[in-house]
Amino acid sequence: MMLDRRIPFYNTILKCTRYEQAPILLPKGYFFDFYQPGYEKAWAQLEVEAGDFETEEEAECYFQDHYMSNIAELKKRGVFLLAPDGSVVGSCIAWQDLRQDKMVSSLHWLIVSEKHQGKGLGKALCRKTMEAFEELPVYIHTQPWSWKAIMLYVSLGFKLQQRDTFSKYVNQYAEAMAALKQILTAEQYEVLERSSDG
Repeated sequence: MMLDRRIPFYNTILKCTRYEQAPILLPKGYFFDFYQPGYEKAWAQLEVEAGDFETEEEAECYFQDHYMSNIAELKKRGVFLLAPDGSVVGSCIAWQDLRQDKMVSSLHWLIVSEKHQGKGLGKALCRKTMEAFEELPVYIHTQPWSWKAIMLYVSLGFKLQQRDTFSKYVNQYAEAMAALKQILTAEQYEVLERSSDG
């Protein structure tokens, strides 16, 4: 699904310090796999479809630069979702980033093909990826135009961070919440306010 880029971009940081595992439910025929050679091409197609990159070549280069330098870890942490016909229709990566001078767990690039959305696949994929982390907390960097994903993360136990951050991101909590208030229902916004953490 092409994201609405008219929504302003602000660095939005979430963190999960307590995660409760639950059964992962997939529709009949769908299944998970960890990274296999060639999946980077499918990932690139998904990301171009979503509008995160302009070309598949650009997306594939990004994937290679950021993840394929450590294939052993990628095969344990790169989660892919396949449709009954064997095509890759979703992905999420359990990775690590620096926070100050220490590595922390961070969830990267949750995506499900538009053609397969509305089946609970995003939630299942996120849960499967959370199982690949060895320790909490888990951080996420996102932005207001991914508000549907933000609502999903909060439902799984993530909390919006008012000040905390990781990697090189400048936390823009106030600006992000102001943008989200313009697009969410009052109920949805209240859920995010309640999930906010100092």
